[in-house]
Amino acid sequence: MSDQQAIETENKHPDPEKLSAAMAEIAEKSQRLVSEFLAKQAEDPEISDPDPLNIGSAFAELTTHMMQNPVKLVEAQMELWQQYYTLWHNTTLRMMGEEAEPVVSPQKGDRRFRDEAWENNELFDFIKQSYLLSSQWMQNVVHDVDGLDDKTAQKVEFYTRQFVDAISPTNFLMTNPEVIRTTIESGGENLLKGLQNLLEDLERGKGKLQIRMTDLDAFKVGENVATTEGSVVGKTPLMELLQYKPSTDKVAKRPLVIVPPWINKYYILDLRPENSFIKWAVDQGHTVFVLSWVNPDSELAEKSFEDYAKEGVLAALDMIEQATGENEVNAIGYCLGGTLLASTLAYMAKTGDDRVKSATFLTTLTDFEKSGELSVFVDDEQIKSLEHKMSKEGYLDGRDMSMSFNMLRANDLIWSFVVSNYMLGKDPFPFDLLYWNSDSTRMPKAMHSFYLRNMYNKNLLREPGGIKIFGEPIDLRDIKIPVYFLSTREDHIAPWQATYAGTQLMSGQVKFVLSASGHIAGVVNPPAAKKYCYWTYNRNPANPEDWMAKAAQHEGSWWTDWQNWVGRRAGGKVDARKPGDGKLKVIGPAPGEYVKVSLS
Repeated sequence: MSDQQAIETENKHPDPEKLSAAMAEIAEKSQRLVSEFLAKQAEDPEISDPDPLNIGSAFAELTTHMMQNPVKLVEAQMELWQQYYTLWHNTTLRMMGEEAEPVVSPQKGDRRFRDEAWENNELFDFIKQSYLLSSQWMQNVVHDVDGLDDKTAQKVEFYTRQFVDAISPTNFLMTNPEVIRTTIESGGENLLKGLQNLLEDLERGKGKLQIRMTDLDAFKVGENVATTEGSVVGKTPLMELLQYKPSTDKVAKRPLVIVPPWINKYYILDLRPENSFIKWAVDQGHTVFVLSWVNPDSELAEKSFEDYAKEGVLAALDMIEQATGENEVNAIGYCLGGTLLASTLAYMAKTGDDRVKSATFLTTLTDFEKSGELSVFVDDEQIKSLEHKMSKEGYLDGRDMSMSFNMLRANDLIWSFVVSNYMLGKDPFPFDLLYWNSDSTRMPKAMHSFYLRNMYNKNLLREPGGIKIFGEPIDLRDIKIPVYFLSTREDHIAPWQATYAGTQLMSGQVKFVLSASGHIAGVVNPPAAKKYCYWTYNRNPANPEDWMAKAAQHEGSWWTDWQNWVGRRAGGKVDARKPGDGKLKVIGPAPGEYVKVSLS
């Protein structure tokens, strides 16, 4: 671009008539949006709980303890003012054409301030640094308050961060340089398009804001996601059992059964051929079976945790024996599916059922003492509120739980889309992982209440006899089969230090492996991608940090390490088995019907 063109672009102004018309349309649509929102609120005769997340009591306790040491608060305030004075001084120097080092900079990985204006423009640089100073001060003040119990302190820090993230200058029209520039260049068309996106998201969410993270029309289950060839060979009210077509002449004698989480759909392990764990496992010579959980409605409200064990895991083992003639399998449980698998294995050990010969737990919590920030959503008051909500429909809508997960990474999973979709007026890109993330499921009232109360809130699964399955008190220490734990270092849903605690609860040969990245990317990491790394160590000391200090780092994917481990437990080789070869006949093609039921 020539200098003259650059000057013309910089001095370009929108057509006043066009801008005025755009703003009038924005005002009209905004008025309609508010009217529709108020009308929908009026339709609900029940008065909402003013504090459903039980935040008020936590901050009241914070204030009480904070006021007990006013000197500390004054000292923090003085330190903030000193930093502000330095910022004002440095900004003045920059405006006079001199160099000045920043007082504060965004943390590594913070993508909110990528626009060049946050660095090059003195005003926006001041706004940025002012926000960072204030937000850090606020978070440090609540973190340093003495006397709060751990749960209250965690809740206060979590919701303080939510507030700090929400007030970022990037989230407001007049303090976001990229939005200002786009608004001027487009004559306000970005705001019109953004408002239309907002209206569509509210309509799709039936009055609740359901932010669109990807192009929802770009994917279709069974056509361009969940495409590995296979068949439905079994079915219960809670799951369809999928068996995949072999791609090798010989296969492991012991079939492989995967128990995915019921809060999401199984095809996170079968997004595309190039990153499908299911296809990769088939190519390694496994006869792969996967449970595809039902998306339950009110008719299944009373289905319990025990029902998920009986009509899920145990029913699948019976079906696999009919399909293959084998009564020995290797099993994988992912996240909540791993918690269910561990509970079922403890019950099986108690009753002498030894059909599962090895178990792999992917990012699975069995000890919930340090379960991370998700625990801020689980206390007696919030569980009661959820149970009241579930009693109306008989289930918890998966979108409610998705919002909780998104709040754990609000800048990436909420505010970035608010800016992009509603302020810049952009349509989200097609992204298979975010499509899956948006394709959540419901959870039956009885099962979800049991899970929250007994595991997250009371942490009874780790206690011998703390939980009963079919009347039998179970103990994870009865699990004596070989176990492979895979956790991820940046997991914000199941922190690896918490999942590591499971290595101390099972009595067999336990191998713990830690993958780089997070809850999804660290698991769905095919070897061909040549991304990330993983750590191993042949002992499991009680302290996870002691394990990490001695662990060896390996480049690439944990998949190959797992294959070497499970391959030694394959039971030898047999001729490949196809769906329908055994006593179970094919019901229909994979991915089946349960997975296609959506919330929308």
